Amino acid sequence: MEKGTSMRSDTQRNRRELVNAAGALFAARRGPINMTDIARHAEISTATAYRHFASVEDVLAEYRFNVGQKLRDYSLKQTTGGLELLEAVSRKWVDLVVKHGGAMLYTRSGEGYLARLRTGAFYLTVQAEALQRPLEEACAELGLSPLGDEALFLWNILFDPREILDLINTVGLTKQQASERLVSALRGALVGWDENKAATGQ
Repeated sequence: MEKGTSMRSDTQRNRRELVNAAGALFAARRGPINMTDIARHAEISTATAYRHFASVEDVLAEYRFNVGQKLRDYSLKQTTGGLELLEAVSRKWVDLVVKHGGAMLYTRSGEGYLARLRTGAFYLTVQAEALQRPLEEACAELGLSPLGDEALFLWNILFDPREILDLINTVGLTKQQASERLVSALRGALVGWDENKAATGQ
């Protein structure tokens, strides 16, 4: 193997190990976690860790991006449509949130979901790609006008990882119950939102 290829391989491996380490640490979090903790868990020097990522939040953003890719890949493979597709993709998201746990919760941004999405937060754009067709087709099936980013906004409010884990860990719902009730709430929210837009002409 050529030296350049070996270095690229090492770089990719180190980056991957850091992302995996952050996911594992935050999934089992018992207190504050810093870049030194992540580097130690990945068995990589802290200096090397900072060559790959500027902050803990940057590492977790890549972790969230990887999870979002799984959702997008799942969504693109589906052959169903409309509400059935939206339910399937939303159920997959709940599964991913439960699987990855605390690693899905960390963010320090003071901006709202749509502001981050519109400025190109890469871990959110891949999730939005997964939801574009399901939300568009669900709105069409319900006889609603296209809601675009507003539909994404409503989905995000209901399917925030914190709220999903709260329903499961605090209320005691199963993953299936949480998925079904959240989709039902989303359906009502989309209808109500569209009705208000029509009534106000905005």
